[in-house]
Amino acid sequence: MTTEHQDRLARLRARLTQAELDGLVVSTPSNIFYLSGFRGSSGALLVTQEHATLFSDFRYRLQAAEQAPDCQFEEVESASGALARVGERANARGLRRLGYENRNLTCEGRDLLSEGASGVELAPASPVEELRAVKSAEEVEQMRAAAGLADQALEKMASMLQPGRKEQEIALEGEIVMRRAGAEGPPFNLIVASGPRGALPHAETTDRELQSGDLVVVDIGARLRGYCSDMTRTFAVRTASALAQEIYALVYGAQRAAAAATKEGAICGEIDAVARDLIAAANYGEAFGHGLGHGVGIDVHEAPRLGKGEETALVAGNVVTVEPGIYLSEMGGVRLEDMVLVTLEGVQTLTGSPMAKELPVV
Repeated sequence: MTTEHQDRLARLRARLTQAELDGLVVSTPSNIFYLSGFRGSSGALLVTQEHATLFSDFRYRLQAAEQAPDCQFEEVESASGALARVGERANARGLRRLGYENRNLTCEGRDLLSEGASGVELAPASPVEELRAVKSAEEVEQMRAAAGLADQALEKMASMLQPGRKEQEIALEGEIVMRRAGAEGPPFNLIVASGPRGALPHAETTDRELQSGDLVVVDIGARLRGYCSDMTRTFAVRTASALAQEIYALVYGAQRAAAAATKEGAICGEIDAVARDLIAAANYGEAFGHGLGHGVGIDVHEAPRLGKGEETALVAGNVVTVEPGIYLSEMGGVRLEDMVLVTLEGVQTLTGSPMAKELPVV
């Protein structure tokens, strides 16, 4: 276990004391990785003031020893048996009040935990996500490096935005570039959405062939050593209509204004309003229907969230996306997204690909 993992466990234990919890059952794989370094897809971690015990099956025995050597390891017969065993250990260790991750644990999982911990009070708790929202310097550098791999892929993909090229062909080439450069893979299916399909914010990449005059939304990210990046750019193929140039300029201005408002102490909903009000004032408010952004880290979508009515105040160390968009069904869409680090003075942009002030025609 690294010094960073030890520090994370210490901060978690302090939160457990504040919440009057004797321990926490961590069942979300990304949270288990954050606290221990273990990256298996099945298991549970029981954290108390004295112990950090990892429960998993035979498939992960050697992997647990390699990735989380300072955690106690208990082998169970099956994935479903992990939570029942956790409950038994909680009983055996005399725990009175045990937290569990209510946002992610299934009803079946809670029942298994309850069966084993028949004498223990179970309490919903999600403190790990709060810890993860503030990135360490080491985490930021991992994400900056992941963003650099996506930058390389975007450069290649932009060179392929030509009439007759298929969306899937372009997305595949981007993933190949990232993997060759060292990425574990993309944290989500890369989006290449051309023409009218660009009006789908989370479009599935298809075999549609690009046409002259298309807007193309490219949403790309890389995963490196467990951490993600996320970035979106929009291009026009060969030529751009006046309307396409207009909405691009509007989205660009909204993105820049919102990024400038993103700093420690800023309220997430108020940052969202900076971009949303500019777009609404130009009569495109109904064409921007999603939130302004989200946290990024081990997961590509995590806390905090920039959206309507969000009352969370940003703190230094948050990493969030700033990604306004306008989506018009008859033409397509424009979205521009940077991943930024919140600091005391403002933000540092972690994505390296330049964001063109005017719609780039390729």
